Amino acid sequence: MTETLVMTPTSTPPAADRAPVERGPVERGPVQRGLVQRTLHDSAYALTAFPIALVAHVLVVTLVALGVALSVLLGGVLVVVVAALVARAFAVLERIRMRSLRGHVVPSPTYLRAVAGDGFWRRSLTALRDPQSWLDVVWALVGLLTGTAAFAIAVVWWAAVLSGASYWFWERFVPRGEDPSGLGELLGFGDGRGADIAANTGLGVVALLTLPFAVRFAALVHSSLASVLLTSRAELQGRVARVEESRESAHRAEAQSLRRLERDIHDGPQQRLIRLGMDLGRARIQLSQDPDTAARTLDEAVAQTRAAVEELRALSRGIAPPLLVDRGLAAAVAEMADGQPIPVRVVAEIPTGLPLAVETAAYFVVAEALTNVVKHSGADRADVTLVVVDDRLQVTVDDDGRGGATGVPGHGLLGLQERLDGVDGHLLLASPEGGPTRLRAEVPLR
Repeated sequence: MTETLVMTPTSTPPAADRAPVERGPVERGPVQRGLVQRTLHDSAYALTAFPIALVAHVLVVTLVALGVALSVLLGGVLVVVVAALVARAFAVLERIRMRSLRGHVVPSPTYLRAVAGDGFWRRSLTALRDPQSWLDVVWALVGLLTGTAAFAIAVVWWAAVLSGASYWFWERFVPRGEDPSGLGELLGFGDGRGADIAANTGLGVVALLTLPFAVRFAALVHSSLASVLLTSRAELQGRVARVEESRESAHRAEAQSLRRLERDIHDGPQQRLIRLGMDLGRARIQLSQDPDTAARTLDEAVAQTRAAVEELRALSRGIAPPLLVDRGLAAAVAEMADGQPIPVRVVAEIPTGLPLAVETAAYFVVAEALTNVVKHSGADRADVTLVVVDDRLQVTVDDDGRGGATGVPGHGLLGLQERLDGVDGHLLLASPEGGPTRLRAEVPLR
């Protein structure tokens, strides 16, 4: 008997009522660094910002100026191209430095490339036709400002820390001259070496305590401008590529579903309907000659009709049913579970009014998963859970079968991933040999 539990509050189930999640492969996040390690990374980034920016600024400004001066000649344009390529090299170096600073991969733009058949001038001016090349040139020109600021902040704070920490040692070598007043006397701590050492040491302690914040600010000043000029376009290109890939994945999934549906109808219900027509024709002939044989033929025709209806019902699970549009995902999945040959427990705790694309993708996930459970797993029962967590619909299908499921090409699981790619979803599979198997799909609601 199929057990169905459908709930529709917007809250998520308590953590104690949810099974643990087997995580699939995930991208590595930012490297977690301690305070000392992060301070050293920030300091190295800020201290090297000025010399690198200075060299880039001088080279690019010189080449651009030379190219503009020679613009009356054809060679002047080529000099500007060289300036753009030099700026690109420094932009690549800055992205490497940003990756070291942040501890994770920094997006890199896709530069325009010459294609086969381009003439000499079109091929030579490819760099100038790329918008990112001009952003690299702008970075080489203005990066010196933020690089100088970052360098100055880091030098001042490190100088205060090192001088304050060692002032007790080198103070004795400082010539006093006729005016022996020091920092301690100026700050009102009194005169003498002791007050002077205490004032400078205190200043060093304050600088040491604020050093992590100062160098972090210095690094952010420089890296923020670099991020705007050198990685923002790469992020846009990445989003466009993901949208195009999602669209292509959705098209491939729909085409595969239509081809499979056409094949299944041809191999199943169509053949049964052809045989049904033949049985009815034979029964009509037998009816006047041998009523008993005609009755048996009609019984077989009735059986063929029932079998065709069952196969059509099974195939309809691969098509979004009207119930999904009329009553929502929970009701459609509950009806699907009722038609399974094994007990299926459905727990649906989802709000109403989910986007139709999200509900359709989740419905196909459940349909394909239950089909695989019935055909291949040898399971005695299955559980389907629908919950919304962090603006993501989670669809989990568990079974107690033999396990060993894989998403190899040519199998339904790969088609599911392509369908989920169309809605920016992800598929996670945990199916060790011997079972059990857990299939989880996550679909963003936005």
